[in-house]
Amino acid sequence: MNENRVWTVPNLLSLLRILLTPVFIWAMVARRPKEALLIFVAASLTDALDGFTARVFKLKSRLGLWLDPVGDKILLTAAFVTLTIRGLAAPNSLPLSLTAICIGRDVLIAAAAAWIRSSRGPTVFKPRLLGKTSTVVQFSTLLAVMIANTLGRTAAPLPWLYYAAGIVACLSGFDYAFYEMRRQKEFETRTNPREGRI
Repeated sequence: MNENRVWTVPNLLSLLRILLTPVFIWAMVARRPKEALLIFVAASLTDALDGFTARVFKLKSRLGLWLDPVGDKILLTAAFVTLTIRGLAAPNSLPLSLTAICIGRDVLIAAAAAWIRSSRGPTVFKPRLLGKTSTVVQFSTLLAVMIANTLGRTAAPLPWLYYAAGIVACLSGFDYAFYEMRRQKEFETRTNPREGRI
């Protein structure tokens, strides 16, 4: 990994995803569901492409390690908030409880990451399988809602997607918590070896 690389293709794709977010918000506020859907799909494709290009062409960088997830969270948060407001999302809108769970999980993880950095110093936070799964389920749920709204239909399977997104988000939150608690215990044992002795 080249830590000094900044203007790489993966980083530019992540930056593009961030820049597309305000355009997506504008389309939602202007009640243009078709345009909002197309922008969301384009932004989602940048998420798939930045990881692919980083792995295949070995363009990973320290900037990319945080720019990619930040781009995801900015886009997801904007989509969750706007699709929860019934005046902007019709005929289908997200339950407020689902939006609170998904955004709340990210806020807690970000707060925990800040605390861990303050106690351990610079730390690389590797993505967890459940975390990746949660992101995929959330993107799929948002996409399904926007497609249904573009068609002007109420889709019966949507509530099941809401349940799935909420459950997986909770599970991934617990997974991150237990994983980082274990890492913190290992860190404390290394820094204070006497405390690990009986």
